[in-house]
Amino acid sequence: MPISIEQVSYRSNKTQRKQKKNVTDIQEIMKNVNTTQLGNKNKTLSTKEKVNLYFAKSEPITQRDLVVFTQNFYLLKKANFNNIHALDTIIQSTENLSFRGVLEDVLAGVEAGENMYTTMEYYTNVFPYIYVNMIKVGELSGSLTTSLQQAVKYLDETEALNKKIKSILIPNIVQFALLLVMLVVGTLVAVPAIQNVFDELGTDEELPAVTLWFADFIDGCIQYWYIPTFIILAIVGAVIAYIRTPKGKYNFHYFKYKMPIFGELIFALDFSRFLKAMLLNMQNGMRIQDSIEVSKNVIKNLVMLSVIETSINNILTGSSWIEPFEKSGLAKPMITEMLKIGMQTDLTEMMEKLVEYMEIDIDNIMQKIMKALPQVVYAVVGAVLIFFVLVVLVPCIQVYMGNFLFSAYDV
Repeated sequence: MPISIEQVSYRSNKTQRKQKKNVTDIQEIMKNVNTTQLGNKNKTLSTKEKVNLYFAKSEPITQRDLVVFTQNFYLLKKANFNNIHALDTIIQSTENLSFRGVLEDVLAGVEAGENMYTTMEYYTNVFPYIYVNMIKVGELSGSLTTSLQQAVKYLDETEALNKKIKSILIPNIVQFALLLVMLVVGTLVAVPAIQNVFDELGTDEELPAVTLWFADFIDGCIQYWYIPTFIILAIVGAVIAYIRTPKGKYNFHYFKYKMPIFGELIFALDFSRFLKAMLLNMQNGMRIQDSIEVSKNVIKNLVMLSVIETSINNILTGSSWIEPFEKSGLAKPMITEMLKIGMQTDLTEMMEKLVEYMEIDIDNIMQKIMKALPQVVYAVVGAVLIFFVLVVLVPCIQVYMGNFLFSAYDV
């Protein structure tokens, strides 16, 4: 029995895994890409060419590379290309040599009689888990073209969502970080200078209590820096260690579905992908039990997987496979009721309508998030700004107003 399973990176994978017979070396690929510059096989490369080759070999694989590959592969499959011909055509036009090496390995697997997803599973840093399992569902159900279409949509939606969230978070995070820096620097520089002015003039005026408290707090953190550092590292280490346990991982995945703002969206996306995969399998003639068994591969969340496994067990015992989703409290009543009606009429047709409803629901959830997220971020930044005013600006205003001079000269 295996004791542990660890996923290795792309580079380690390529060295440890036995290379297939038709995978060319990256040096040969580079020579075939631009023969006018590199010349024949025996030509000695110049220093400039060696540098360009080094950077080309170490070029990172971006999300855009994956999107372009999926779009091109989908178009070729629609044109009735087989997998080998489609992959070979795409490889010839792939400029990223790192990605080209991965596709060469995928092609070698297909030519050896393997499924595409089998080789893709080795490159989790290139192909996301959900992406690989979309391809897996398509290959096992015989509808790879439809799965590729869904994969293109998944990648586009993920990229669009990430851009929206980044456009909101990044400017405010930068502003938040600058406020923290100003707060700490102001406490370390401005507050002691103001206190020295008060002490030299002998005034009875005192700095605000919150300013004195925060200044003492910063001084303590600087003097005993190892204590807060150890506490933070201990907390982070304890959380990571807990999440790596089976129970901790399950609770963390449950928190993802229940977390504020994003929880509802995460569950809706997972459940929508599961329904789409299940619908795809049923349209190709699979039974409900088999379609659920294959479709669960697109889910990574342990909570959802446990519900799906319970659903499969219910089918084996003659119970309702919808009941576990209903009892989980995660799926909306609208979803479970539509599935129940589908079981009484035409499940495939009802699931098509349910998928459309889920897409509309996801759009509505995203609109809510885009409205709520800025308000939350502004509230946090505003709280830090108010604290900065109380700690740093109020003492500066006291000095500017000069009221402390009256008490200093007994006026």
